[in-house]
Amino acid sequence: MTLLIAALLAPLILLTFCFAVEVFAGLRPLHEIPIDDRRGSAVVIVPAHNEGTILADRLARLKDAVGESARILVVADNCSDSTADIARSLAVEVIERQDADRRGKGFALDFARSHLIDHPPAIVLIVDADCVTDADTIRLLIVHCGASGSPCQATYVQRIRKDTSPTVQVSAFAFFVKNVVRQRALQRLANRAHLVGSGMAFPWSIFSRAELATSNIVEDLKLGQELADAGHAPMFVERATVWSPAETERNTLSQRSRWEGGYLQNAVRVAPSFLAKAAHRGDWRGLWAAINLMIPPFALLIVLDLVALMLVGATWWLFGTSAWPALILASTVLLTGCALALAWGTGGSQFITIGGLTRIPAYLFWKLPLYFGFARGGAPKEWLRTERDAP
Repeated sequence: MTLLIAALLAPLILLTFCFAVEVFAGLRPLHEIPIDDRRGSAVVIVPAHNEGTILADRLARLKDAVGESARILVVADNCSDSTADIARSLAVEVIERQDADRRGKGFALDFARSHLIDHPPAIVLIVDADCVTDADTIRLLIVHCGASGSPCQATYVQRIRKDTSPTVQVSAFAFFVKNVVRQRALQRLANRAHLVGSGMAFPWSIFSRAELATSNIVEDLKLGQELADAGHAPMFVERATVWSPAETERNTLSQRSRWEGGYLQNAVRVAPSFLAKAAHRGDWRGLWAAINLMIPPFALLIVLDLVALMLVGATWWLFGTSAWPALILASTVLLTGCALALAWGTGGSQFITIGGLTRIPAYLFWKLPLYFGFARGGAPKEWLRTERDAP
């Protein structure tokens, strides 16, 4: 019975250990590679759905950041508010799209591509309408994308206010671990990064052929995987940064439901085939990238670890089985805790206070209904608009 328990725990032990390895590997910033500051023509696409309340501020900041480096194209997608009028009042290029049956950013980007196809730029950048960036980021993305010929992903983080609730702090810290720490690790270990939606740049030659028109709720992650599989792995440009205000506490759970549900669905569908292809080719970097896709979001991973430890502990108590499988799992959980503590000390403290860290157990309990929902009904099927705290 002990061997059976060990076999059942083995995948969880492996994924928890790999998560800890990624966090340790991503604690240090990436080494910057010098490149020539040569730039081609560029367009910044801003997909926007009913962003009238914030668009004037965000677009004015984006115009300052872009300067003469690129032109801005706003896609007012299925809007029922003043989004398009506000964008026009700021003297940027605007196109409008109405198609209630084909909703989501992927369709908006495909619409923008069709608009640009007669006079394409060398580089296409994508910045979400609720995000803010700076001139250095625009320059770095254009230069790195042009020099490498590869898709590029900027650092994407959330900014929180001092009075932000502990729940939102924990979520913002998890966002930092996913979008900074693990992105560094993936770049180091697999020579690629995930596309995370905002702060992306593509050579036109790649953007023009990419499968964009999709209703997949994690369309950016899916696009990055497909490009990597085709030999165009995205690269992480760490010094380039985009940021958005943290989600409201009311909206945090629904957004986590959308993203985590889509992520898990994607992992089940594509990670095994990626793993098999990498193993067949003897591609250890691809192997790590496939394992990375299998690792659940860290809150769910810890919940699974704790549940497994309780169940194994119960079998030890009731049936006298050996404790060594549980001790191995407990060791990987402890290792993960140490890695996350170091991640907090090397950048994560700007997203969560020590007091917020003490609320992580409550955060895990708070997310249990989300995971029960996945078990009953699977991933959410529709895109949800993100509500943010005021900047």
